[in-house]
Amino acid sequence: MVNILPAPQNLVTDTWVAATWEDFSAMVERPEFEQARCYYDAGWMRIETMPIGSAHGQDNSILAAIVSLYGTLKNIAFVSFTNTNFRKTGERECQPDLTYYISANVQRPTKNNQPVDVETWGTPTLAIEISSTTLSDDLGQKRLLYERLGVQEYWVVNAEADTVIAFAISDGGSRQIQESAVLPDLSIAVIEEALRRIQIEDDGAVNRWLLQQF
Repeated sequence: MVNILPAPQNLVTDTWVAATWEDFSAMVERPEFEQARCYYDAGWMRIETMPIGSAHGQDNSILAAIVSLYGTLKNIAFVSFTNTNFRKTGERECQPDLTYYISANVQRPTKNNQPVDVETWGTPTLAIEISSTTLSDDLGQKRLLYERLGVQEYWVVNAEADTVIAFAISDGGSRQIQESAVLPDLSIAVIEEALRRIQIEDDGAVNRWLLQQF
């Protein structure tokens, strides 16, 4: 079969490109994109190859700590993933920075190197994207992707401004919220304050502050 996609060196990355599911599946299997982040939605694919800097890494770490501490202290059952692909074959694929299944009867998907099949394991409860150079996309096309996929809550973290824009998703649409519903009573303002504190305090100090808030 003739490969109609451009060669990797000519492919426009870090933007949405029209593609069939078969095109997308073939592209993401190429070794050149083993470390890339891959998205597909409604006939469009995006392959992100931009380097991840310290701002992204620090915010990713503190967000993971916040959810873990809060869920543990509040006795909330959850399963967490970092930079993992979630797939609805033939329709959608996403690779959030952080993803959570949150449920009283939560099950952990099989441990392997394949994307998590949402038709087998269900749609994640919470997806988080850390934005440094992708803010408009995270608030736009990716937000639509997560609406269509059916996650219950979606957070976009602006790494440059230390702000969080959180959305509750239902009935195929989303609305901005100031308090999480899937992590009940967790204030978005507390998350933003933690993001500011890691600029001047070590992680242990921020974690101790978080414990006081929780």
